[in-house]
Amino acid sequence: MLISKELNAAINEEIGREFEASHIYVGMAAYADGLALKGLAALLFKQAEEEREHAMRFVKYLLDVGAEVQIPAIPAPPSAYESVEGAIKKALDWEIEITGHINALMAQAIKENDYAAQDMLRWFVTEQVEEVSTMTDLLKVVQQAGERNLIMVEAYLAHMK
Repeated sequence: MLISKELNAAINEEIGREFEASHIYVGMAAYADGLALKGLAALLFKQAEEEREHAMRFVKYLLDVGAEVQIPAIPAPPSAYESVEGAIKKALDWEIEITGHINALMAQAIKENDYAAQDMLRWFVTEQVEEVSTMTDLLKVVQQAGERNLIMVEAYLAHMK
Protein backbone atom coordinates (compact mmCIF):
# COMPACT_ATOMS: atom_id res chain seq x y z
CA MET A 1 0.00 0.00 0.00
CA LEU A 2 1.43 3.36 -1.08
CA ILE A 3 -0.51 5.46 1.44
CA SER A 4 -0.67 5.66 5.22
CA LYS A 5 -3.70 4.26 7.02
CA GLU A 6 -4.38 7.74 8.41
CA LEU A 7 -4.41 9.45 5.02
CA ASN A 8 -6.41 6.54 3.57
CA ALA A 9 -9.08 7.06 6.27
CA ALA A 10 -9.10 10.83 5.75
CA ILE A 11 -9.60 10.43 1.99
CA ASN A 12 -12.45 7.96 2.60
CA GLU A 13 -14.10 10.65 4.73
CA GLU A 14 -13.63 13.12 1.89
CA ILE A 15 -15.23 10.68 -0.54
CA GLY A 16 -18.29 10.79 1.69
CA ARG A 17 -18.28 14.58 1.73
CA GLU A 18 -18.03 14.74 -2.07
CA PHE A 19 -20.95 12.34 -2.50
CA GLU A 20 -22.86 14.34 0.11
CA ALA A 21 -22.14 17.53 -1.86
CA SER A 22 -23.52 15.84 -4.96
CA HIS A 23 -26.72 14.96 -3.10
CA ILE A 24 -27.02 18.49 -1.73
CA TYR A 25 -26.73 19.97 -5.22
CA VAL A 26 -29.35 17.52 -6.58
CA GLY A 27 -31.71 18.64 -3.80
CA MET A 28 -31.03 22.29 -4.60
CA ALA A 29 -31.55 21.65 -8.31
CA ALA A 30 -34.91 20.00 -7.61
CA TYR A 31 -35.87 22.98 -5.44
CA ALA A 32 -34.91 25.41 -8.22
CA ASP A 33 -36.75 23.34 -10.82
CA GLY A 34 -39.85 23.43 -8.61
CA LEU A 35 -39.68 27.22 -8.83
CA ALA A 36 -39.46 26.96 -12.65
CA LEU A 37 -35.87 28.27 -12.51
CA LYS A 38 -34.69 25.86 -15.19
CA GLY A 39 -31.34 27.58 -15.82
CA LEU A 40 -30.45 27.55 -12.14
CA ALA A 41 -31.61 23.94 -11.86
CA ALA A 42 -29.38 22.97 -14.80
CA LEU A 43 -26.37 24.68 -13.23
CA LEU A 44 -26.99 22.91 -9.91
CA PHE A 45 -27.48 19.51 -11.59
CA LYS A 46 -24.14 20.11 -13.36
CA GLN A 47 -22.54 20.91 -9.98
CA ALA A 48 -23.99 17.68 -8.58
CA GLU A 49 -22.34 15.69 -11.35
CA GLU A 50 -19.01 17.47 -10.78
CA GLU A 51 -19.10 16.58 -7.09
CA ARG A 52 -19.78 12.93 -7.96
CA GLU A 53 -16.80 13.04 -10.34
CA HIS A 54 -14.68 14.43 -7.49
CA ALA A 55 -15.68 11.52 -5.26
CA MET A 56 -14.84 9.06 -8.02
CA ARG A 57 -11.46 10.71 -8.56
CA PHE A 58 -10.65 10.04 -4.90
CA VAL A 59 -11.92 6.44 -5.20
CA LYS A 60 -9.74 5.83 -8.26
CA TYR A 61 -6.71 7.27 -6.48
CA LEU A 62 -7.16 5.01 -3.47
CA LEU A 63 -7.53 1.99 -5.74
CA ASP A 64 -4.41 2.99 -7.69
CA VAL A 65 -2.30 3.15 -4.51
CA GLY A 66 -3.64 -0.15 -3.19
CA ALA A 67 -5.67 1.43 -0.41
CA GLU A 68 -9.02 0.44 1.03
CA VAL A 69 -12.13 2.27 -0.15
CA GLN A 70 -14.79 2.66 2.53
CA ILE A 71 -17.62 4.96 1.52
CA PRO A 72 -19.39 6.38 4.57
CA ALA A 73 -23.16 6.76 4.86
CA ILE A 74 -24.47 9.83 3.07
CA PRO A 75 -27.09 11.92 4.89
CA ALA A 76 -30.24 12.90 3.02
CA PRO A 77 -30.03 16.45 1.65
CA PRO A 78 -32.61 19.13 2.36
CA SER A 79 -35.48 19.13 -0.14
CA ALA A 80 -36.62 22.70 0.45
CA TYR A 81 -35.08 26.04 1.32
CA GLU A 82 -36.48 29.28 2.68
CA SER A 83 -35.20 31.14 -0.37
CA VAL A 84 -33.02 30.79 -3.43
CA GLU A 85 -30.51 33.10 -1.76
CA GLY A 86 -30.48 30.79 1.27
CA ALA A 87 -29.84 27.77 -0.93
CA ILE A 88 -26.96 29.41 -2.77
CA LYS A 89 -25.51 30.69 0.51
CA LYS A 90 -25.57 27.11 1.80
CA ALA A 91 -23.77 25.97 -1.37
CA LEU A 92 -21.09 28.63 -0.88
CA ASP A 93 -20.67 27.73 2.80
CA TRP A 94 -20.37 24.07 1.83
CA GLU A 95 -17.69 24.82 -0.80
CA ILE A 96 -15.72 26.85 1.76
CA GLU A 97 -15.98 23.96 4.22
CA ILE A 98 -14.82 21.45 1.58
CA THR A 99 -11.89 23.74 0.76
CA GLY A 100 -10.81 23.50 4.39
CA HIS A 101 -10.97 19.72 4.25
CA ILE A 102 -8.96 19.59 1.02
CA ASN A 103 -6.35 21.88 2.57
CA ALA A 104 -6.20 19.61 5.64
CA LEU A 105 -5.65 16.59 3.38
CA MET A 106 -2.84 18.44 1.61
CA ALA A 107 -1.27 19.39 4.95
CA GLN A 108 -1.40 15.75 6.02
CA ALA A 109 0.13 14.57 2.74
CA ILE A 110 2.93 17.13 3.15
CA LYS A 111 3.52 16.09 6.76
CA GLU A 112 3.76 12.43 5.67
CA ASN A 113 5.98 13.24 2.67
CA ASP A 114 3.40 11.54 0.46
CA TYR A 115 4.31 13.14 -2.85
CA ALA A 116 1.83 11.13 -4.91
CA ALA A 117 -1.04 12.30 -2.70
CA GLN A 118 0.23 15.87 -2.94
CA ASP A 119 0.18 15.68 -6.74
CA MET A 120 -3.37 14.31 -6.72
CA LEU A 121 -4.57 16.85 -4.16
CA ARG A 122 -3.07 19.81 -6.04
CA TRP A 123 -5.83 19.40 -8.63
CA PHE A 124 -8.45 19.63 -5.88
CA VAL A 125 -6.83 22.73 -4.36
CA THR A 126 -7.14 24.50 -7.71
CA GLU A 127 -10.64 23.13 -8.29
CA GLN A 128 -11.85 24.49 -4.96
CA VAL A 129 -10.77 28.01 -5.94
CA GLU A 130 -13.06 27.67 -8.97
CA GLU A 131 -15.92 26.17 -6.91
CA VAL A 132 -15.84 28.95 -4.30
CA SER A 133 -15.56 31.63 -6.99
CA THR A 134 -18.52 30.21 -8.93
CA MET A 135 -20.77 30.08 -5.87
CA THR A 136 -19.62 33.53 -4.68
CA ASP A 137 -20.51 35.05 -8.05
CA LEU A 138 -23.84 33.22 -8.18
CA LEU A 139 -24.73 34.41 -4.68
CA LYS A 140 -23.91 38.00 -5.66
CA VAL A 141 -26.16 37.77 -8.72
CA VAL A 142 -29.03 36.27 -6.71
CA GLN A 143 -28.64 38.96 -4.04
CA GLN A 144 -28.63 41.74 -6.64
CA ALA A 145 -31.70 40.33 -8.38
CA GLY A 146 -33.60 39.70 -5.16
CA GLU A 147 -36.17 36.97 -4.60
CA ARG A 148 -38.85 38.92 -6.52
CA ASN A 149 -36.68 39.20 -9.64
CA LEU A 150 -35.18 35.72 -9.93
CA ILE A 151 -36.04 35.70 -13.62
CA MET A 152 -33.02 38.01 -13.96
CA VAL A 153 -30.86 35.19 -12.56
CA GLU A 154 -32.23 32.97 -15.35
CA ALA A 155 -31.29 35.64 -17.90
CA TYR A 156 -27.81 35.92 -16.39
CA LEU A 157 -27.31 32.14 -16.51
CA ALA A 158 -28.56 31.97 -20.12
CA HIS A 159 -26.02 34.64 -21.03
CA MET A 160 -23.21 32.66 -19.37
CA LYS A 161 -23.61 29.67 -21.73
